[in-house]
Amino acid sequence: MYLEEETNNKSGVVSCFFSLKEEVGALAKALRLFEEKGINLTHIESRPSRMNKEEYEFFISIDTNCSKALDEVIEGLRKEISGSVHELSRNKQKDTVPWFPNDIQDLDRFANQILSYGSELESDHPGFTDPVYRARRKEFADIAYNYRHGQIIPKVEYTEAEKATWGTVFKELKTLYPTHACREHNRVFPLLEKYCGYRQDNIPQLEDISRFLQSCTGFRLRPVAGLLSSRDFLGGLAFRVFHSTQYIRHGSQPMYTPEPDICHELLGHAPLFADPGFAQFSQEIGLASLGAPDEYIEKLATVYWFTVEFGLCKQGSDIKAYGAGLLSSFGELQYCLTDKPQIQPFDPAKTSLQKYPITEFQPVYFVAESFEDAKERVRKFAATIPRPFTVRYNAYTQSIEVLDNTQQLRNLADNISGELGILCNALRKLE
Repeated sequence: MYLEEETNNKSGVVSCFFSLKEEVGALAKALRLFEEKGINLTHIESRPSRMNKEEYEFFISIDTNCSKALDEVIEGLRKEISGSVHELSRNKQKDTVPWFPNDIQDLDRFANQILSYGSELESDHPGFTDPVYRARRKEFADIAYNYRHGQIIPKVEYTEAEKATWGTVFKELKTLYPTHACREHNRVFPLLEKYCGYRQDNIPQLEDISRFLQSCTGFRLRPVAGLLSSRDFLGGLAFRVFHSTQYIRHGSQPMYTPEPDICHELLGHAPLFADPGFAQFSQEIGLASLGAPDEYIEKLATVYWFTVEFGLCKQGSDIKAYGAGLLSSFGELQYCLTDKPQIQPFDPAKTSLQKYPITEFQPVYFVAESFEDAKERVRKFAATIPRPFTVRYNAYTQSIEVLDNTQQLRNLADNISGELGILCNALRKLE
């Protein structure tokens, strides 16, 4: 469900916009929450969702006298749909910059607002009819729902069946990495085996990997129950936080998953977050998303898709895979380096407009010259995003600095001056 609240031009009216899955009784259940809180609806409209063909969108207006009870209704709606609610903004005016997290603890505000999956499975999911698997998924979802920034990520005792599924995927993919994965992935993978428990018979713990990543690049993992909106997920990257699932795919199809799972996160994503160049590149996409208009969030999400998920890069005379969707898929990792797909150079302005399938191998891949080159291209693309400020991540305070006044610019200049002084001093000592 999506929720947006704004004050209508007519005095005494508050308008809300939300969407629900198309199923019998869904609207009646939602409206019953308004009725129970004594909220008087003065207007209601509906239409098929433009973003999801399986949902309907509803626009309602209520008396401002009832606005205080609206928070309780919103909370009720969250619980009715297992927490998959995304609150876009409140009192939103035209041309207002969308809310974005300023402090790393602000990630707690949206980490549970998942859009799909979590403990609820679609009817075509391999585990849909398996009550044991569904109960297990709820256990993982509960861990994510109860987690807050700064806490130790709870350890999961994986079952023998879950370890067997992991082992199958681990064994098959590891045979391809030396010839198909980029050198950065191959450099880090042995370190994960040495320090984080990466083995065929063991599923590593998020806390162990998160600590390792922090020591390498400052990146950290955070448990999540399912898929976040593009704006929220990219917002996490701005703080060098990657929202990671802990559940594993259903054992009946170990080489297939309709959603990100622990195999995808730990075999595909985690190794590259230990590389400084890739970590900086990923954070640049996140920083570009902060306060960006919705249409640019869609473009940045597409850039993310064709880089962090399905990116290729040049290394010498060869092309190698660095995207997590490739590095965690035995079939597509082989396919992407054949002559079957179309290969194009990475250019964010063009890449951001490319359409893509999500249930089959990609027909088009984009090749980066290097992570450094890709980072600079994303920075230039970010400069075209219409927002009245520039942002900078302060690693000391783990917060976002909005550079929109002269004092902020003076502070930044002082920091740069200090860093240049250190650089010059170091160069002199090398002479």
